[in-house]
Amino acid sequence: MRRVGCILLSLALLVGLLPLAAGAVELDVEGKSAVLMDIATGTVLYEKNSHEALAPASVTKVMTMLLIMEAIDDGRIGWDDMVTASEAAAAKGGSQVYLKVGEQMSVSDMVKSIAVSSANDCACAMAEHIAGSESAFVDRMNAKAQELGMQDTHFVNCTGLDDDDAAREHRTSAYDIALMSRELLSRHPDIQKFTTIWMDSVRGGSFGLSNTNKLIRFYSGATGLKTGFTSQAGYCLSASAERDGLGLIAVVMGCETSEKRFAACKSMLDYGFANYALITPELPENQGVAVKLGKEQLAKAVPGQLDALLIDKSQRSQVTTEITLEESVTAPVSQGQRLGTLTVRAGEQVIAQIPLVAEQAIPRLTFWELWALALRKMASSA
Repeated sequence: MRRVGCILLSLALLVGLLPLAAGAVELDVEGKSAVLMDIATGTVLYEKNSHEALAPASVTKVMTMLLIMEAIDDGRIGWDDMVTASEAAAAKGGSQVYLKVGEQMSVSDMVKSIAVSSANDCACAMAEHIAGSESAFVDRMNAKAQELGMQDTHFVNCTGLDDDDAAREHRTSAYDIALMSRELLSRHPDIQKFTTIWMDSVRGGSFGLSNTNKLIRFYSGATGLKTGFTSQAGYCLSASAERDGLGLIAVVMGCETSEKRFAACKSMLDYGFANYALITPELPENQGVAVKLGKEQLAKAVPGQLDALLIDKSQRSQVTTEITLEESVTAPVSQGQRLGTLTVRAGEQVIAQIPLVAEQAIPRLTFWELWALALRKMASSA
């Protein structure tokens, strides 16, 4: 026999298994490809040719910033470290802060210049600082892409410039951009200190920076992330925003104008915030399972992994949870031992099943403890 308790939550629960297929809606999204992804679960909410391998222009720098943030968080480099510009870095074209050969700038100002003004010279200088050369850094970019499952991606530089023949092989997809954007934002939230800057400066205030991502100023909840443009790639954008705990990434590639890329991402973000919500399931207090022969009589059941769930807002009133627990277990009970399941439904559809496990280990009573317990029971019944 199992003990089953049914609990109606007053909160809307969210789920990673969505009833609406990605791309099943019609949105005003121009460009060659696009994707809308939930940051917490990685669920794709909308897509259009999302795996087409295209030139990404400076959206490439999402990966560059990701590797920089990993190096900072690992302690290999620090925010106050000074980076010296090489001849190769100073010679980079396109967007730049016009580093001079031998000029030094802090890692913090380098990252700011990359995130806000898409500085190619700073991207190259940081690549050399971390890996010794841009080519060695690009090898790490491709290795990270493989680690993240970015199957449509091959990088040949750290900037996204298409200034030589080799750059023709520099490709990624809207889906892969969303993957690396999600990794950057979820694993390294400090990057938002830079990606949310509208205007700032470096070199002691003598050189001004203005964010190329206009959504930072004009879209409520915008958190980043990176623009890109070359004649080969067209206008590209990975745009991120957060509202009411729901974080979204909208990516568009190959737009004809800058205005169209911003309009495309705004359309996707608006759709996501209007139709989806993110909430963490909650359990009632003191859910537990009786323990036989244990030093504790009750094993408290807790979620083994309580991730946020994504659900269509229209299903909020239909969401129920059902907790199924073992009637009893016999000691010893190990920490993390499976005790039951939390099932989340929207109507008749099961949208999540979350394992419930023992919060802590419960040892078995020793022979002498069992003997003493038996004596006490006999004495109390006499």
